[in-house]
Amino acid sequence: MLRFLLRRVTLIIPTFIGVTFLSFILLHLVPGDPIEVRAGERGIDPARLAELRHEYGLDQPLWKQFLDYEVQIAHGDLGQSMVTRKTVWNEFKALFPATIELTVCAITFALIIGLPFGVIAAVKRGSAFDYGLMGAAVTGASMPIFWWGLMAILVFSVALGWTPVSGRLSDQYFVQQWSGFMMIDCWRSDDAGACRSALSHLILPTCVLGTYPLAIVARMTRSSMLEVLHEDYIRTARAKGLMAPRVIIVHALRNALIPVVTVIGLSVGGLLSGAILTETIFSWPGVGHWLVESIQRRDYPVLQGGTLVVGILVILVNLGVDLTYSFLNPRIRR
Repeated sequence: MLRFLLRRVTLIIPTFIGVTFLSFILLHLVPGDPIEVRAGERGIDPARLAELRHEYGLDQPLWKQFLDYEVQIAHGDLGQSMVTRKTVWNEFKALFPATIELTVCAITFALIIGLPFGVIAAVKRGSAFDYGLMGAAVTGASMPIFWWGLMAILVFSVALGWTPVSGRLSDQYFVQQWSGFMMIDCWRSDDAGACRSALSHLILPTCVLGTYPLAIVARMTRSSMLEVLHEDYIRTARAKGLMAPRVIIVHALRNALIPVVTVIGLSVGGLLSGAILTETIFSWPGVGHWLVESIQRRDYPVLQGGTLVVGILVILVNLGVDLTYSFLNPRIRR
């Protein structure tokens, strides 16, 4: 198990370097000078422009800027925002709990509904439930987040008035930020109204962000279960007289989870990227909304640092998926 872990950790190093390189190069390919963007229509004195470009190292060749950035990262410094003058890490730390709260709720929503629906569809293959579920899954996987989010707001917030349009908490409530997770902070405050408000603000973004992984999990669970249900050990378990729920959940589902775990791991990266659109649509104050604003302002340190940290998180999630493989099926370790 230790050798398996060391092999996977070794692969992280070149992946990390690749993430830093791509985030740096792609960002500098975007047209527009960040200093001139900050100046806006007022313009800026050429001498001051040159001074600011030198201060941020933008007057250096790209290869020199990249090497300086790698040295800076090696010292654990993500840089300082060109707009707010705050360190990128402190800004990320303040906003990340909102993104994590939304992402965790979305993947939980997808698993709670997608796993049992996929299992039932496999067990009842060819039934109306099976066809209906697969049709809904295809529809859910095909809807763009920006369109689905806007439609959800128009229907459930504007027309029906069931949920708020944006934000994390109504203005009438004030909750002391302790953990950064609004639901936890509202629960600690013992304010039932604030808890209801936070939950109502969370429902619609969670459903919008979780729709795509829900559809993928349901389809993958169904496909994997259909393969496993025809294996010899499943027929043996049934021949021994085991109850159907035990055969399906204990024997079939565990072996069918390996490809599902793969999909879940890949979905985390998709959720973090999808959160950028979702947070922008619902004005959710998280990392995604922060990065979109930074793109508009050409805030290079924020974009580079934020992208790098998100990339590291995705890499760590994939490492966790690999370790989960080895737990579900010990043969993978070899």
